[in-house]
Amino acid sequence: MSLEEAARQLKMAGHDAQVAFDCVGLGDLERAQEHAVTLRAAADAAEVALSQALKDMSPEEALTEGERAVTALAEDA
Repeated sequence: MSLEEAARQLKMAGHDAQVAFDCVGLGDLERAQEHAVTLRAAADAAEVALSQALKDMSPEEALTEGERAVTALAEDA
C-alpha cells in the first residue's frame, strides 16, 4: 500500500468522523455508529500503510512520496 493510499484513507476517516459527529448532534445514533465503524476501518488501513512505509522508505523517499500523495489528493478534490 502506498502513501497515497494512506493519505486517502486518512481523508476518508476524517470525513467519516465529521459525519458521525454531526449525526450524534442530530440524534441519529445508528448512522453515527455506522460512520464510526467505517472511520475505524479507514484509520486502520492507513496505519497499516504507514507502518509498511516506515519499514520500506527512507526519510527522503517518504518526503517525496508524501508530497506527491497529498498533492494528488488535493487535485482530486
